Amino acid sequence: MSYLRAPLLLFALLLLAACNNDQSPAVTASVQEGSSVDASPEAPAAETSERKELDIVVETPDAPAAPPEQEVIKPATAPVAQTIQKPAKDATVTRDKPVVEPAPTPPAVTPAQPAATAPSTPTAPATAPPAEPAEAPAIVPIEAPTAAAKPIAPDHSSWNSLLQKYVTSSGKVNYAGFKKDEATLDAYLAKLAESIPQSDWGRKASLAYWINAYNAFTVKRILKDYPVNSITDLDGGDPWKVKWITLDGKSYSLNNIEHDIIRPRFQEPRIHFAVNCAATSCPPIPNQAFTAGNLNAMLESGTRRFINNPAYNQTEGNIKVSKIFDWYGEDFGDLRTYLNQYLKTPIAEGTEIGFKEYDWALNKQ
Repeated sequence: MSYLRAPLLLFALLLLAACNNDQSPAVTASVQEGSSVDASPEAPAAETSERKELDIVVETPDAPAAPPEQEVIKPATAPVAQTIQKPAKDATVTRDKPVVEPAPTPPAVTPAQPAATAPSTPTAPATAPPAEPAEAPAIVPIEAPTAAAKPIAPDHSSWNSLLQKYVTSSGKVNYAGFKKDEATLDAYLAKLAESIPQSDWGRKASLAYWINAYNAFTVKRILKDYPVNSITDLDGGDPWKVKWITLDGKSYSLNNIEHDIIRPRFQEPRIHFAVNCAATSCPPIPNQAFTAGNLNAMLESGTRRFINNPAYNQTEGNIKVSKIFDWYGEDFGDLRTYLNQYLKTPIAEGTEIGFKEYDWALNKQ
């Protein structure tokens, strides 16, 4: 007998014995010559069924020849490997019939989410629906540029204060006092430079502006070279032609203001007794600023005082009047008629009228 088959045979015998013990009571039989085998009628069926269920084949080793009187057991020709069927994990095995407990209900299985895929570009339908009109952008109205505010007539109060302080009622000017207060004068001139008269100012406000401008810039011209004996000592004897005044970005001379603006625009002969040329023979500079409100009254009173003042005009006997009436005769028309409007004693018709020499000495105090 092979050494390898011995242990296998022993294991098979032990397993067979264990199965017999579990399945049915032992069956004993006496086999004798000439006798039958007694066995329990129920045992063979149970044993057979149990053995069929186990299907165990025991491979026996080669044995010596049996005695003549005994049954010879032939060994199996070839070992057949059999699979032992194990009971279910949750089954309870009994002697007669396995009882299997029902398996628990499996949990609901959530269907797997499909793998994310890149979105596909939708294909336009054969007949595309009409596109919704895009919302029109809000139309913001373009505002027209705001027109620059028109300049308004400047306040002449600072110039009025200077005149009250440094000019006498007779028209004599304290240039030394003006020089100490020149910063105030410069500030007023800067106001004038910010704007010139506009059409909506009105005639009176515009004329008052130009008269004040002429007089204030004349004082300033004297202060530039003060002390000076005469205005004719400046700029080669003719300071009225020099353009040194800047108003609203444009350059002017004193002659531009008087002869290009005041005289032709306003055609007012009384302005000759209002503008002052800083000379002794000039009509006295008033110690009050011109405004739209006082313009007519100041022009009228200034003209009357100048014509009736013997220092400027001799209207009795040998009549001689200011050279101003000679230089600007076209502005006055018939001179005798014009003078008689203001004289206390009218000049008789046919009386010869002469002109006095002009004194260019500075009209200082």
